[in-house]
Amino acid sequence: MKLLLDQNLSPRLARTLAAIFPDTTHVRDVGLQAADDDTVWAYAAEHGFVIVSKDADFHQRSFVLGPPPKVVWIRRGNCSTAEIEGILRSHEADLLAFERDDQEAFLALT
Repeated sequence: MKLLLDQNLSPRLARTLAAIFPDTTHVRDVGLQAADDDTVWAYAAEHGFVIVSKDADFHQRSFVLGPPPKVVWIRRGNCSTAEIEGILRSHEADLLAFERDDQEAFLALT
């Protein structure tokens, strides 16, 4: 599963999640740190990424446009990078099932 971490998430997550999601990358690592949502969306779709964000904009976009790309929306207010990592790790099976389901456009995690 290829996760593309949005700007509102720590770039360190790509490294800490590598054992379970080895193709994870951060928008900063592909030169999209200042990119608008349209550009991030197009990049993710073109390169087979699932966008992971705390931003509701990608969730809303998934309703309008549908996949690809798919969107994982982390519905958590201010929290640590370790908490975000914990959420993603604890939902590994859900994330993998989400990726395989052709009908699903987004997954909300809390």
